[in-house]
Amino acid sequence: MMDKKEDHIAIFRGKEIRRIIYANEWWFSISDIIEVLTGTERPRKYWNDLKKKLEKEGYAEVSEKIGQLKMIATDGKEYLTDCANTETLLRIVQTIPSPKAEPFKRWLAKVGYERIQEIEDPELATKRTRALYKAKGYSDAWIEKRMRGIAIREELTDEWSRRGIIQQREYAILTAEISKATFGFTPSECKKYKGLKRENLRDHMNDLELIFSMLGEAATTEIARSKDPKGFHENKNTAHKGGLVAGKARLDLEKRSGKRVVSKENYLGLSSPEELKQIEGE
Repeated sequence: MMDKKEDHIAIFRGKEIRRIIYANEWWFSISDIIEVLTGTERPRKYWNDLKKKLEKEGYAEVSEKIGQLKMIATDGKEYLTDCANTETLLRIVQTIPSPKAEPFKRWLAKVGYERIQEIEDPELATKRTRALYKAKGYSDAWIEKRMRGIAIREELTDEWSRRGIIQQREYAILTAEISKATFGFTPSECKKYKGLKRENLRDHMNDLELIFSMLGEAATTEIARSKDPKGFHENKNTAHKGGLVAGKARLDLEKRSGKRVVSKENYLGLSSPEELKQIEGE
């Protein structure tokens, strides 16, 4: 059975690269890396041609080490994507003629080493996340809420895992159930409303949106512990109830304040490539 996976976006010189934890190490989207290194507008075709070239030149073992893992595409949906771990990617990068290859190798090696450090000391991952948000320009108050939201989310997903939720698709459906009851939007609908594509929705929530997200997920965890739901369908019902707790509070606030909680506001303008390069160690 596949290990539980966590989605992340890595940054190389201001460009996003999708990555995922699988078998306790980082796996990266090969097409994203090819796009960053070559600037091609057709990275998947480039990768297909490169695979054929590698096989012809006797590097068949590289293809054998490619894994297909589900990643979120620009349309907000998950698709099986060719991915590779650090070791395999270094072999692939060696075959790509690009002036960015050498700095990318150093970046890739550093990211892989940091994952090993985080396994040994999980607190390092939290510190690095804080530093990255700080470099992007988020306020300290926003960062505190975001980090607390991450912790509450982890408690919820751990609770779901103990109750038989194992498929990534099930996690997504349950999350959407909470979001719909909390905000009247599914995550994909909210991303569209905010003008986002592949970006992490919660990185573009304002303070109140983060607070109500936390309330919905914390309420769902508490109800699950109290009612002991089993399997997907019972947990979906619990997710709806947890979301309603936050949804009622949101509606009450909107009535009293005269303002909507969910806005089109996003933080796309915050990212500073130069600062991010420093944080990512380029």
